[in-house]
This record gives sequence, C-alpha cells and structure tokens, in this order.
Amino acid sequence: MADGTQPRPAQATPARPASTPDPSAAAICVRDFNLWYGDFQALFDVNLQVTRGKVTSLIGPSGCGKSTLLRSINRINERLGYVRTSGAIELLGQDILAEGVELTPLRRSVGMVFQRPNPLPLSIRDNVLFAYRLSRGGKTRRADEDQVLQEALEEVLLWDKVKDRLKRSATALSLEEQQKLCIARLLPVKPSVLLMDEPCSALDPIATGTVERLILDLAKDYAIVIVTHSMQQAARISQRTAFFHLGNLVEQGKTDDVFMSPQDERTQNYITGRIG
Repeated sequence: MADGTQPRPAQATPARPASTPDPSAAAICVRDFNLWYGDFQALFDVNLQVTRGKVTSLIGPSGCGKSTLLRSINRINERLGYVRTSGAIELLGQDILAEGVELTPLRRSVGMVFQRPNPLPLSIRDNVLFAYRLSRGGKTRRADEDQVLQEALEEVLLWDKVKDRLKRSATALSLEEQQKLCIARLLPVKPSVLLMDEPCSALDPIATGTVERLILDLAKDYAIVIVTHSMQQAARISQRTAFFHLGNLVEQGKTDDVFMSPQDERTQNYITGRIG
C-alpha cells in the first residue's frame, strides 16, 4: 500500500454481532483500535468490551494479536519506539491513549501477570509490598504493611503456607507459589483490571488447576483478561471469549456460544483444529 502498511486480510462472512454488556459495568472498552509495528499492521479495528466481575479469554493462533492487545491495555507496547496506534482504549471511561495520560497511575490500575512467574530477588514480604511502598513514596507504617501483606497473601491463598517464612527469598517458592505471589504483588495498589498472558503455561496440570480456581475467585472483584492457547482453559474459566485471527477480532460473546455455536467459519475452523 502507498503508506507502507500491510493490506487487511480478506474478511469472511461477518461474525455474529457482539452481545454488548451493560456499559455501566464495563471496565475496558476498546474502540476501533489499530496497531502497527513499524509498517506491519498487527491489529485491525478491534472493538472489545471487558466487564467487571467476569473473566474474558482471548484465543486464537500464535501471532494473531492477542498478546499485542493485552499489552496495549497498560501501554507496555510503547516501550518499543516503532509502535503506533489509532482508536481508543477506555479504562473505566477514560481513554488511556489520550494525550497527557500518566503511565504510573495507569499501570497501578492495570495489573499484569506474565507467562513465567517473575518474583523479584527479594523476600516474600518485600515482593508483596514492593509496589505498595512505591505508591506511597516509601512512607509506610509497619502495622499497615502487616495488614496489607496478610490480606494480599490470603486473597491468593498463600498466607497459611508462607506466613512463617516471610523473610525467605521468593525465588525459593514453587512455580505455582511464585505465580500466586506475583498476583499478590499487584493487589495492594488496588488495580481495577488484571491482565494475564498465558499465566499457566509454565505450570504442571495440578498447579494449573489451582491457579485457575484462584482466577475464578479473583474475578468476583476484578475484571480479568487472560490470553490462552488452551481452548479447554478458556472454556473452564471464562464467561466471555474473543477469537482473534490475523490481527482481526473475528468473533466474541459468551464462552458457551463461541465454542458451541460459532457464527464465523474461521472460529469454527480454529475450534475444530483446522487452523491454529
């Protein structure tokens, strides 16, 4: 094309209209969002709504744009100088892509969990309190820290396991415990949204089940978006699912509807294993 961008992939039959949740319950609204890595267009006119109190899964083949969208919601992609975007991403009604938006408070509101646990090389206690202390300029009281620490670890079901070894290194924990700890580290700064990029990919099946139950429990209080290559996982833990293909959001809706009665041929082909 004349401007150097990649041509839009051919579109199949239009997907079912997205079943739009109550806007008052929306935590994230993505509107006509496009993203380019240099001259390569990775996302095309994405429109997606993420609702409070639910888990939304993003599924699709590798390289289809799932993680790119996820990382756009807290603007991590902007660390790459050759990324540009158009459209809007609204967090609780505020366009986070608007001029003048400060990244530090934004990233306190949008917590991120990565594929592999990434505990800091510090004690369990210092890991959980790291962002909390930063958010208060290092001016915290021991009693407040103790309360915040216990509440966060209880919320991720770790308190009883680690309460007697809080001064030990977080890297000595099992992978399952490390991933829970990384989630606990987000909670003291009171995020509105939790983004999870393949959070169980490094875990064994038993640990995966434990983390999935934690995600379902956390969804009562947070809007959660999870990127997963496992359709079984999406079916188990999400109430809404969005299917991506070649940078397009092809189909979205209630998880049961997307899996049991997909309206787009590309979705059907992915679910049945013909593509992916």
